[in-house]
Amino acid sequence: QVQLVESGGGLVQDGGSLRLSCVCSGRISSNYRMGWFRQAPGKERKFVVGINWSGGGATYAGSVQGRFTISVDNAKNTVYLEMSRLKPDDTAVYYCAARVDSTLSVDARDYNYWGQGTQVTVSS
Repeated sequence: QVQLVESGGGLVQDGGSLRLSCVCSGRISSNYRMGWFRQAPGKERKFVVGINWSGGGATYAGSVQGRFTISVDNAKNTVYLEMSRLKPDDTAVYYCAARVDSTLSVDARDYNYWGQGTQVTVSS
């Protein structure tokens, strides 16, 4: 079993920055793929970014490319999402997810473990 706990969400103004953290515990290994998804009210959960647990293979959704950066600190068992130049459209609950497969997937159904989510609100 794998447990994921997100933190770092909050309220920020348009153009601001936030850093989300996802602390991972349990049987995570190098063949896992980590991802961040987000879900706005009344909308489907959407892929934001993914990375291998080893730290390679980062892939971003077009809407966040150049503004968000994902990283992994294996020593701390933590995945980070640095978000800059935030926009009101980025407002959502952000979820950390883990997949027991290192191949790329943007489909939430392919991820096996989920955190509880952290709210990010960007005011205009």
